[in-house]
Amino acid sequence: MCDGPRSLNVLMRTSGLRVHGGRSQKREVCGKVMAEDTPSAAWKEAEALLSKGKSAGVLEVLRDVDPNGEHGTTLRLAGQATHMQASKSGSKKDFRKAAKLLFDSVQKNPRDKAANSSYNQLRNEMQERGISERIIPRLTNNGTPTPAGLFALVASILIVIAGLNSIQNAKGTGGLDGDVILEVSWTDRDGVAHTGKIWLELYDADTPMHAESFRANVDSGRYDGIPFHRIVDGFMIQGGDFVNKAGTGGYAGAYFGYCKSGNFEQTNDCEDDQTQWVVPAEFGQTHKPGVLAAARSSSENSHGSQFYLVDSTGAYTLDDSYTAFGIAYDGEIDGESTTGVAVIDAISQVECIDNSGACSDDDGAKSVHPVTVDKAYLMGQADPWWQFW
Repeated sequence: MCDGPRSLNVLMRTSGLRVHGGRSQKREVCGKVMAEDTPSAAWKEAEALLSKGKSAGVLEVLRDVDPNGEHGTTLRLAGQATHMQASKSGSKKDFRKAAKLLFDSVQKNPRDKAANSSYNQLRNEMQERGISERIIPRLTNNGTPTPAGLFALVASILIVIAGLNSIQNAKGTGGLDGDVILEVSWTDRDGVAHTGKIWLELYDADTPMHAESFRANVDSGRYDGIPFHRIVDGFMIQGGDFVNKAGTGGYAGAYFGYCKSGNFEQTNDCEDDQTQWVVPAEFGQTHKPGVLAAARSSSENSHGSQFYLVDSTGAYTLDDSYTAFGIAYDGEIDGESTTGVAVIDAISQVECIDNSGACSDDDGAKSVHPVTVDKAYLMGQADPWWQFW
């Protein structure tokens, strides 16, 4: 007898992977995993789906049969499917995911000609598109330090020294960084409910105060469950009022010396009262489709927590009057990869409160069904391998 047997499907659920019945029924008996399907059968199914251009189906099959990516063939097929998605979406993130999967596949099985060929083809396409394979250069190659690795060794010493000094000057949010993911939900004009994700890169160099404040509010969970209270098709969708949920409240996530109570001018009067904190203007970025920008009142220095996402070219008139501080670079609708702009645009077309079609400011810009940020969070610095899928 075994104590506490757990099926592999249960293990997959607890690790965050999705489980799909019918394809690969597996169980754990006395510590050994028993499977009715062999990886090779699933690989053939994945190859067939790949030839038909069904990249999402390929990834579903592979998740079922090899959730830990133990086989080079699994990684190759996942990389090829992700490459297919990247070529359609143009997403740098997806290109890098595909490169990571194919690189790992070649490392596991250097003699796999298909893996080597796919990897080289992908690298050539990324080079043509001006996309680096890694945001951070590879520091070792088969255990041998690369030139970048040797440089990093010296640089790390300098960084540690600089870091010790910077600790003395640290303030605000404690150095939060990274991209932001918004998990959203809405109901379209046909009454169909949808879920989605929007990946946001923040303009730290050009709008450091807005980026810091936004990350702080995200990290504190203040945006979770907050609605988009104003939706204007062809213009933008606006949310972020975690106080009143109606466009009349909110405050900054960090203190920059500006206060609501101080007529939005520099003052120290509200340093101990976060509900009065606001962010001063950092104009300069254009309102192109997909932009994340700061809502405000009549004062240029009055941004609290409310933000808006631009769905088309209709917001260029806001340039140099409102602060654009980020961009939606990737998206997902009902589990399918797409662009960030596509998610924003789908939300902007929901039915308006008077059932007259898409919303405009003339009819109150309120949707019939709630459009909600279910969860907002900072991307982790190191994700499990299967999140590359």
